[in-house]
Amino acid sequence: MEKAKPIFNKRIFWDTDFDAIDYDKSYRSVIERVFERGDVEDYRQCYKYYDEKLIEQVILNAKFLPEHRTYLAAVVIDRPVNELRCYTLRQLNPGLYPY
Repeated sequence: MEKAKPIFNKRIFWDTDFDAIDYDKSYRSVIERVFERGDVEDYRQCYKYYDEKLIEQVILNAKFLPEHRTYLAAVVIDRPVNELRCYTLRQLNPGLYPY
């Protein structure tokens, strides 16, 4: 039995052919993009399609999420923010001091 494709907002995948996305093959990029640009309904669709442990592992190992989304992702997967790779990488490479 094949799972029904998740219904994501097209603005998340603005730079790709939305109908050609292979949700099983490109699961890492899909999950990262949903957590980077999605809203609550997109998160729900992601959890309906993918296994909770798979989502957790992808988010823990993501190289980049915007700062505000990093904290949100930590809450959604119920893990401390310092366990997320994107948070650690941001701490190791601080930007210029904002004057």
